[in-house]
Amino acid sequence: MKLLQSLAGQSRSLVRFLGQRRSFAVSTEEYRKRNYADNVAEYKTVIASLTAQRRYFSLTDVYDDMMLDGVQPTMDVFHLLISGTMKGARFQHAFFFRDEMKAMGLIPDVSLYNMLISLCGKCNNSEEAVRILDEMRRYEVKPNSQTYICLLNACAAAGRLDRVYTIVRDMTSAGLGLNKFCYAGLIAAHMNKKPVADDFDTKVVEFVERSKEWLSVDASSVTAENFMMGVSEEELYNIPTAEYVHRRGGFLNKQLTIYHVALNACANLKNVKVMETIMDMLKKDGKTPDVYMIMQVMRCYLHSGDIDRGHKAFEEHLNSGGSIAPELYTTLVEGAMIGYTPKGMQLAQETLENMNSRGFFLNPRSGSELLLAAAGEKTGGYTTANYIWDLLRAREITPLFPAVDAYYKGLKKREIPEDDPRLVLVTRIHENLQARFGGDRA
Repeated sequence: MKLLQSLAGQSRSLVRFLGQRRSFAVSTEEYRKRNYADNVAEYKTVIASLTAQRRYFSLTDVYDDMMLDGVQPTMDVFHLLISGTMKGARFQHAFFFRDEMKAMGLIPDVSLYNMLISLCGKCNNSEEAVRILDEMRRYEVKPNSQTYICLLNACAAAGRLDRVYTIVRDMTSAGLGLNKFCYAGLIAAHMNKKPVADDFDTKVVEFVERSKEWLSVDASSVTAENFMMGVSEEELYNIPTAEYVHRRGGFLNKQLTIYHVALNACANLKNVKVMETIMDMLKKDGKTPDVYMIMQVMRCYLHSGDIDRGHKAFEEHLNSGGSIAPELYTTLVEGAMIGYTPKGMQLAQETLENMNSRGFFLNPRSGSELLLAAAGEKTGGYTTANYIWDLLRAREITPLFPAVDAYYKGLKKREIPEDDPRLVLVTRIHENLQARFGGDRA
């Protein structure tokens, strides 16, 4: 440890020297304009802001600037950096920050290790998740109940049923009760197992039923550190609803997590039978489905090829006076376009028109996803793809490069004059994005 601290001290001296060289090279006023942060507190604000904007790829640049400025990162800074890279699934960056901590003589605490295990789940790397637990033991960092739930869900993401059941046995033998996030992991493990487990149907129903009696242990609450960094339980355990936990207006009832996970699994596996069983269980429990549940019901029908029942579930929810969200419309549009049937493409077009007339608009992400899907239509008039493009451009939104690329190629395959205004505009935007991002990202 002393050797590590000595090396870290030499490194920090070099960083301070570089920072001084950097400041002497320009005037004080110019230096102030060029630098957006001067101390730890200001850098923490910048890191938090970038994470809130989902600009996770910029976190390493901020860290490099800290080093050049000679600002010594604290444990709090590394908490923010690693939570940001976890949210953005930036695997290599997160472990780079961990290694930087060690080089400075800072040992990650249990919260940081939990986030690293969670990140492994996001990146489908259960082997590394297990190695992190071993590292915790080497450094005598005591795992808590959150650690085991993070590990359970990381193994579940990889479909490692054997490991998941081992973790469950270890938890119960240690006197830790299984909460709803444990049962969520069990459902995910059965869903992700390849091939799908033969007992998927019975197990999902069983887990939903058993989770109603989950014990309230310390595993059911996030740590103070995670709360301060805006990391929810759903995010930490990679629950499908993670990106919706802050939505209001009836979009998500957080008390019904197990139903969310079960219905999401059914939709992913196109298992209409179990989906309908789960919905019957919800009704018997006297619970009202939230928007997220309706989306999964629609997805299950639509991805199974049953456009009529998917559309019916959408209409029944709207007619019931339930909460309305743009995701309901985009779910129907996306599902209707599967297979590019004339009936489905017409429904997609009409749904987009209704959505727009009700004052719901596509954002860059949803618009890009729908444009990418619509651009795959090989026959027909390309009217849906054109309409999505026009909706986005009307709000001055430029879709992400993969969507623009697919739309551009789809237009080029059709008999459209080279001087057609639409083709000219799309070509120019395509060339600009390609020059900026090389097709890698937008």
